[in-house]
Amino acid sequence: MQCFKCGAQLGPEQTCPNCGMNVKMYKKLIAISNYLYNVGLERAKVRDLSGAVDSLKTSLQYYKGNIQARNLLGLIYYETGETVSALSEWVISKNQSGKDNIADTYLHEVQSNATLLNTVNQTIKKYNQALLYCQQGSEDLAVIQLKKILSVNPKLVKAHQLLALLYIRDRKYDLARKSLRTAEKIDRGNTTTMGYLAEIDGHMDNSDKSKKPKKKESRVEYNTGNDTIIQPTNLRDNSGWMMIVNILVGLVIGVTATYFLIVPSIRQTLQKDVNTAVSDANDTIASKNQAIKELEAQVKKLTKNVEDAREEKEASTSQITSYQKLLTAYRSYQQGEMEEAKTALAEVDQNHLDSGAKQVYESIRTEIDAKYLETAYNEGYGAYMSRNYQLSAELLQKVVDVDDTYHNGDAIYYLAQSYRIIEDYQKAAELYQKVIDDYPTSYKANNARYKYLPEVQQKLEAQ
Repeated sequence: MQCFKCGAQLGPEQTCPNCGMNVKMYKKLIAISNYLYNVGLERAKVRDLSGAVDSLKTSLQYYKGNIQARNLLGLIYYETGETVSALSEWVISKNQSGKDNIADTYLHEVQSNATLLNTVNQTIKKYNQALLYCQQGSEDLAVIQLKKILSVNPKLVKAHQLLALLYIRDRKYDLARKSLRTAEKIDRGNTTTMGYLAEIDGHMDNSDKSKKPKKKESRVEYNTGNDTIIQPTNLRDNSGWMMIVNILVGLVIGVTATYFLIVPSIRQTLQKDVNTAVSDANDTIASKNQAIKELEAQVKKLTKNVEDAREEKEASTSQITSYQKLLTAYRSYQQGEMEEAKTALAEVDQNHLDSGAKQVYESIRTEIDAKYLETAYNEGYGAYMSRNYQLSAELLQKVVDVDDTYHNGDAIYYLAQSYRIIEDYQKAAELYQKVIDDYPTSYKANNARYKYLPEVQQKLEAQ
C-alpha cells in the first residue's frame, strides 16, 4: 500500500513515514473496498452476477485503484455478454497499473480475435435495431432480431429479458418463462429477471382463476321394466327439420372457423415471411452501408496521400527554385550586375534554405542592397544633372523605396525635384513635406518650405 500523497510505502503506523500525512482514513477506505471486493467475489462464485456488479462498483467508489475489483467487474460484464463494458474496465485497469496486470491478457485475447470483435459489433447494432423496432411498434421484427442476436451471443442477459418482455406482451408466457430461465442460469440474482418471472406468475394465476368449473349436468332417472333410463333434463327430440338446421349451423360454424382461424394463420405466416425478408434486407443494406463507409474512408485517405505528395512536390520545387535564384543572385553579384542580383534575391524564399545557404543569403543581401542603392542613386543623380528627369524619377524612386533617408535625404529631395519638373505635383508635394519634416534645419528644407512647396501647391490648386 502506497501513500496517496507522496507514493511512499506505508507501514502499520497511522502516518506516512515519508511525508507524515495521516493515512488512517485512507487505509480504512481501502479496507472497505477490499471487503466489498470479497463480497462481490463470493456472489460471483454462486452466479449472483448482478449482486456482484453492485458490490464491485461500490468497492471502486471507495477506492478506484482496486485493480482486482475492476478486473473482476470486467469478467462479469464479459460473462453477461457486455463485451464493450468489459473492455472499458480492463483498459482503465491497464492504464492504472500496467505491470503484471492480468487485464493485458484479457485484452489481448479479445482484441486478437477479429471474429469475436466483429460479432460484438454486429450484436450491438442488432440490439439497438431491436430497440428501435420496439419503439416503432414492430414487435415481430424485434423478436426476429433478438433471436438472431442470441444465436451468436447466447449470454447477453438484456437480450433474453427484452425477448421475454415481448413474449409477455403477446401473452406467450411459456416462451417468456423459458427465455427468463435461460437468463437466470447466467445471472441468478438479476432483479429484472425475477421481476419478469413474478409478473408471469401473476398472469398465470389470474388465468387459472378465470377458468370456471364445469357445472354438474342435471339428469333424470326412471325405470322401464327391468331397465333404468338416464337422460339429461334438457334432452330434446330432434325432428327432421332440426337436423337440417343443425347441418346449416355446422356449415356456418365451419365457414366462420375457416375465416377466423385458418385465414389469420395464413396471413400471420405471410406477415412473418415479409418481416423476415425485411429484416434480411435491412441487414444487407446495413452491411452495404458499412462497406460504402469503409470505401469512402479509403478514398479519403488516398486523396489525402495524393494531396500530401503534391504539397511535398511543390515544397521540393520551391526549395530547388530558391537555391537556383540564390545562385543566380550570387553570380550576378560577382559580375557587378546589381539590378539582376537584387531581382533574383527577391525571389528567394528563406524558409526553404538550410543554415549554410541562409548565411550566404544574409551576407550578400546587405552588400547587394548597399551596392544597389549606391548605383541607383548615382545613376539617378546623374540623370537629374543631365536633365533626364523622367529617368531620374524612376531611379531615385527605387532608392527611396528601399531607404528614404539615403545620402542624408538627398535622394528624396532630388526625387521631389524630378517629380516637380515632370509635373507630377501631388508626389512632389508629399516628398517636399517629408523633407521639411525629417530635415527641418537643412538647406533642402528651406528650399522646399519657402520656394518649391508653395509653387507645387499653387499648381495643384490651379489644376
